[in-house]
Order: sequence, then C-alpha cells, then structure tokens
Amino acid sequence: MSQIIKSIIITFIAIFSFTHLAQAQRVKGELILGMNATQIDGDEIFGFNKLGLNVGVGGIFPFNEHWSLSIETILNQKGSYRKSPIDVNDTTLLPYYNIRLNYLDVPVLIHYEDKGGFTFGAGFSWGRTVGVEEVEHGLKVETTTLAGPYKRDDVNVLADIRFKIWKKLKFNFRYAYSVIPIRTRVFNNSLNQTWERTQYNSMLTFRLIYVFNEAPEKSKKPVNNTNSE
Repeated sequence: MSQIIKSIIITFIAIFSFTHLAQAQRVKGELILGMNATQIDGDEIFGFNKLGLNVGVGGIFPFNEHWSLSIETILNQKGSYRKSPIDVNDTTLLPYYNIRLNYLDVPVLIHYEDKGGFTFGAGFSWGRTVGVEEVEHGLKVETTTLAGPYKRDDVNVLADIRFKIWKKLKFNFRYAYSVIPIRTRVFNNSLNQTWERTQYNSMLTFRLIYVFNEAPEKSKKPVNNTNSE
C-alpha cells in the first residue's frame, strides 16, 4: 500500500510541474482519468474481465499543426480475474483466480491529428510494478510479491485514438500489449500433465482527458460578398 501512496504523490507532483510548464510555453497539459479492462495472455484465464484504474497526467509537445509527442505518468492497474470455471469438472481450470498488478507507467507516443479532429497515436510504455496481489482457489498466494514471480518491469506497445467531446475534454481509447513476458509459469492438472506458458499483459483502456493550455481554435474570417464599385 505504501508503494501506491508514493505513486499517487509522484503523480500529484507531476501535475504541479506540468501545470507550471504549460503556463510558461505552448506545451499542452493533460489530466487523465479512466478505466482498464485487462487480461493476462497465457494464464489459462480468458477475457478482459479485470477492471482497474488508469489515472495520471501528461504533456503534449507539438511539432506542427498535425504532429505531436506526448509523455505521460500513469498509475495503471492490470491483471486477470475469473469468478468460477465454465466447466466445474474440468480440473485444468482455476475455480477462482484474481491477480492485480499495479504499475507506475510512462507512455511515450507520437500523434497525428487530422482535419476532422481525430488524433491517432502509436508508441510504447515502460512500467514498474508498485503493488501486486494474487489469489488462487480463494486463497492469497503468499509467495507472489514485488520480488516475484512477476517481473518488476513491463514494456508495452500502444495504439491510441482520441477525439473531442466537449470543449477541452476528450475521449480516448487505447490498446496496449506487453512485448516481453511478465512471467513464465508451469501448469499441471489431476492427471499429472504439465505445460509451460509465457504470460503477457493485454489491456483495453477508456479514458477522459482534459487538455489545458491548448491554442484557441482559429476563427474563420467572414466572407465579404459586397462588390466594390
């Protein structure tokens, strides 16, 4: 819990820093609040069933009218969840599973904004685990800690789309996937069969982004249809 509190403090410090930076020059600031729907590929649990927070701040550095670079600091909750198996007679399925991985993420993306106001982005993120808790068969796995078996670092590729919904408020959809395994695990069943799977984070994110210090939209000059004499 102390690691999460430290992450929140870092996030608020970043908010303060970005606010003053944005006031000094034409750098756009972002306040970000959203939710993740996640799964872990390779854990024998299927579906984006684990919900988590995606909250933080960001800065947007424009290159020109269409292209920009963004950097964020995000408290990002990922994991996997299943309440009960589909087939209670299938011993390869976990009857109850819940894993939450809390990361402090730093996404970096290149964006392109079209004339219609839609912004498309792609990039990568580096995340550091600041909290972890795993439950199997209704019992907490005491051996799952920040020291392992999940890796402390998570590197993702990102695809991003956003559009304005009201004034400076934008809606954002993002997909992220780990490019290196977060864990390698050996599974077994009642028949003493074993198999090994590498695991990767897979994440769908839905966010609201408030953008400040954005340049005002250029007003269209009225057309003067008066003919000169």
